[in-house]
Amino acid sequence: MNIQMYQPRNQFEGPKFGIDLGKTLTVERVVDIVRRQWPLITAILAGVLTLIIAYLLTATPMYTANARILMDTRQTQVLDKDSGVTNALIDPGFVDSQVEILNSDDLILSIVRKLKLTDDPEFNGSDPGLIPLVIGKVLSLFSSDGPPSQEKIERGAVETIQKNLKVERVLTTYVLSVSFRSISAEKAAKITNAISDAYMVGALEAKYQSTKRAGEWLQQRSAELREQATASDRAVQTFKAQNNIVGTSRGLMSEQQLTDVNTQLIQARAATAEAKARLDRIEAISDKDLSQPTVTDAINNTVITRLRAQYLDLAAQYADWSGRYGKTHQASINLANRMEELRKAIADEVRRIADSYRSEYEIAKSRETSLEENMRGLVAQAGSTAQAQVKLRDLESAADTYRNLYNNFLEKLQQATQNQSFPISEARIISTAVKPDKKSSPKTVLFLIGGVIGGLCFGFGAAFSRELLSDVLRTPGDVEDELGVKCLGVLPDIRPAAPVTKKARALRPGDASPEAERESSLSHYVVDHPFSRFAETLRNIKVSIDVARLTRDVKVIGIVSSLPKEGKTTVAANFGHLTALTGHRTLLIDGDLHTRSLTRELAPNATTGLVEVLKDPRSLGHHIKRSQETGLDFLPSFVISRMVNSADVMASKAMADMLMVMRENYDYIIIDLAPVMPVTDAKAVSHLLDAMVYVIEWGRTTRNALQESMSSSEAIQKKLLGAVLNRANPKMLKRIEAYKGSHYNSYYVERA
Repeated sequence: MNIQMYQPRNQFEGPKFGIDLGKTLTVERVVDIVRRQWPLITAILAGVLTLIIAYLLTATPMYTANARILMDTRQTQVLDKDSGVTNALIDPGFVDSQVEILNSDDLILSIVRKLKLTDDPEFNGSDPGLIPLVIGKVLSLFSSDGPPSQEKIERGAVETIQKNLKVERVLTTYVLSVSFRSISAEKAAKITNAISDAYMVGALEAKYQSTKRAGEWLQQRSAELREQATASDRAVQTFKAQNNIVGTSRGLMSEQQLTDVNTQLIQARAATAEAKARLDRIEAISDKDLSQPTVTDAINNTVITRLRAQYLDLAAQYADWSGRYGKTHQASINLANRMEELRKAIADEVRRIADSYRSEYEIAKSRETSLEENMRGLVAQAGSTAQAQVKLRDLESAADTYRNLYNNFLEKLQQATQNQSFPISEARIISTAVKPDKKSSPKTVLFLIGGVIGGLCFGFGAAFSRELLSDVLRTPGDVEDELGVKCLGVLPDIRPAAPVTKKARALRPGDASPEAERESSLSHYVVDHPFSRFAETLRNIKVSIDVARLTRDVKVIGIVSSLPKEGKTTVAANFGHLTALTGHRTLLIDGDLHTRSLTRELAPNATTGLVEVLKDPRSLGHHIKRSQETGLDFLPSFVISRMVNSADVMASKAMADMLMVMRENYDYIIIDLAPVMPVTDAKAVSHLLDAMVYVIEWGRTTRNALQESMSSSEAIQKKLLGAVLNRANPKMLKRIEAYKGSHYNSYYVERA
């Protein structure tokens, strides 16, 4: 067997609780926790299911009826001009506001009064149930109010309906779901439909009243605007008459005249310029040879053109005859005279045209001058009336504004009158509540499933919390993690369930035999139960000591614990008997000079012992008590009063000399030492021991106590051979060791 000696730590970092939180919570550890704590998990699950079943059996069945209302704005477009528009959207806040209206006190109060729910025990509080009745009675002790008034009863009925009423928007639609719970299916449907109808009627009434108030205000305001518009028009006309302002279809008459004169002046100036150009042109060509083609083309006159054509023909004949007959020929002279006459005729025609152009120019010039004078007069007149026109525009603007307002209000008044005579709501009922055919609560299957899941969650939570927050040791792994030494075994609790007292034994004389007395003593348990788990675990401690003796001298073994009442005395006594039964010379010493528990158990009549041997080592044989059954030598401790210097006695040279002598005569020397934390005896004598076995009470000794006791003495840490868990609960021990299989305990026989 591999024995792991204790390796002292550098320092104690404080207590660790249950499972080391620094370790990974693996599947194996989870299964181990469930295996150890399954009774707690089962108990919590059973408790939760019991509560749920009790609730299901006592809860009053409730029935829920549902109705649905649609917010539809297209209904309000029947009388609108743009009723063909179908994509009108509703503000989500408007839909949420309708939810609050359906839950409002006034609407619910109208239902209470309409259906006379104050006479219904479900709503008037006359049959509240056992628990609410008790609570009401208790609260009435602190209240001085008399019998409830009708108003208070109605208020209570409203609160009851609101508590069982659920109004919500269906997802992102414009549909409202109205649900009501009641102990009666018929009543649930009736109240749900009543709430829906009351909402519809209230919406229509609210819209009618709103339209009526708006119509009255619009009518009054329209009359005021009509008077204001008439007064404004009258002011405009009066101002025009006072300032001689005449209006036409194109504006004011003065402005129209000014525009016309300006247009005429522009045309006159153009005509004057044109006449002047013609006159200048005719005067320019009058000094030139009028028979030239350019003159004829510039004037473009039919008379001159014809005369020039005749002139050209005569010029051609003159040229021909003068060449043939000579210029002095009478015929040539006649042609020259004819040509001169034609030239004069052309000149006369040009002068006539020039006189005509000059006359036209003078007329145009005179007309232009007249229009300019007229224009200056109109401009002067326009400047004098400029301020009046500004004031006129203000008056006309005010008159137009009042007239437009009056027309708009008149149109709205007509619409309001139509809506008032034909009221319509934005909502309509799309699903009427019907009598439900099955209860809505409590949901038995859902409650049971939730109970199982919740119970398991609470159970697992409690189990893991109990393990994680546990400050005690229950498994060999806990011991090895905490102390760093091998756990030599787990000793089951061998104490009887109900200890037999001396008075009880006196009343039962049949049990007063020595065998019965020994049976009731735990110090001989290994003798009477040699094949029990308790005995086998002590054998494992002996084997561990024997293995350690192969490498070093191990004869003096101290049995120690952190605190009193951890069972170290019982372990020491049984270990001594077990070792003696194997044929080894074994000495058991009661080293606890404070309580002497081992002496009272094995040699209650002893009057001498360890103290006397320390005074005279040669008298050892006179003080030792030998067991006739096992051959165990026992050295008791007897003192008249508690010793003050017990630690000095245990660590004295006499103690060392006595143990030196005993090493020669015994194979095993077992010393039952005092607890480490209350007194210092174990620390003082630790240097005289070869090994120490630490007894830890299973499920009771805390990690704080264990760490404090171990950190108080480095000598104990070095001499520690191993630890043993004592007084383990056999039933829980089976659960902890369930992974070892169902046949693990088949070798143990707890009864002789």
